[in-house]
Amino acid sequence: MALPLTTDQPERSVAPDERTIARDFILARLGSLFAFAPVGVWTVVHLWHQLAAYQSPQAWETAVTAHVNVASTVLVFVLVLGPLLWHTIWGILRMLRSRPRPLESGFSNLRYLLQRLSAVGLLFFLGAHLYLAWFEPRFLHGRPEPFAEISREMRFHTPTLVVYILGVIGIAYHLANGLWSFMTMGWGITVSKSAMKWLERLSIAFFVLLLALGWAAIYGLYRGGALGLPLA
Repeated sequence: MALPLTTDQPERSVAPDERTIARDFILARLGSLFAFAPVGVWTVVHLWHQLAAYQSPQAWETAVTAHVNVASTVLVFVLVLGPLLWHTIWGILRMLRSRPRPLESGFSNLRYLLQRLSAVGLLFFLGAHLYLAWFEPRFLHGRPEPFAEISREMRFHTPTLVVYILGVIGIAYHLANGLWSFMTMGWGITVSKSAMKWLERLSIAFFVLLLALGWAAIYGLYRGGALGLPLA
C-alpha cells in the first residue's frame, strides 16, 4: 500500500512558487537517488566483504580495510561519504519539515515513522562507526583498523556487540523500506497496486537478507575474537 503523499510533505501556510517546487523536487530526487546508489549498493557490498572474517584475519583486512593507494581512498570518499553526507543533511531537513500522522493513516504512516526513527539511530551509529573504524585508525594512528582490535571488541565488550546488532537492524530496515520508497514515491517506477504488493514482498525479503548478512558478519568478527586475548 502506497504511503500517502501528505505524510511526508512539509506543511505550508502559503502556496510555494514554481521555483521552490522545482528546487524541492530536484533535491528530493537527488536525496533518494544518493541513498539507493551508491550508498545503498556500497553498504551491501561492505557487509558482504565482512564475511571474509570466516576465512582469516588477513583475508578480512584485505577485503575490508585495505586500499591500494591514496586514489582509492579518495574515490571511496567522493563516491560514498559525499552522497552519504548529502542524504543525511537532506533527510534531517525533511524530518524537520514533515508532519507524520501515524494514528490517522495506520500502517503506512507507522512505517514512515519507523523509517525516520531508524534514520536517527543510524546517524549516531554510522557517525561513531566511521570515526572509530575509519577516521581514528587511519588519520590519528596512521594505519587501517586491524582485525584483532574489532574482533576483540565484538567478543569481549558487550556494549559494542549490542550496538552493532541494533545498528544492523537499523541498516536493514532503512535500506529495505528505502528501496520501497525509491521505487514508488521517490521515482515513480512502481505505480500499480499489484506491482506495489510484489515490491512490498521484495522489500521484506531484502530486509531479511540484509539482517542475515549483517548478523553473520557480526558473528564472524565475534568468532574471530576468540583467537585473540581479552581486552585489558
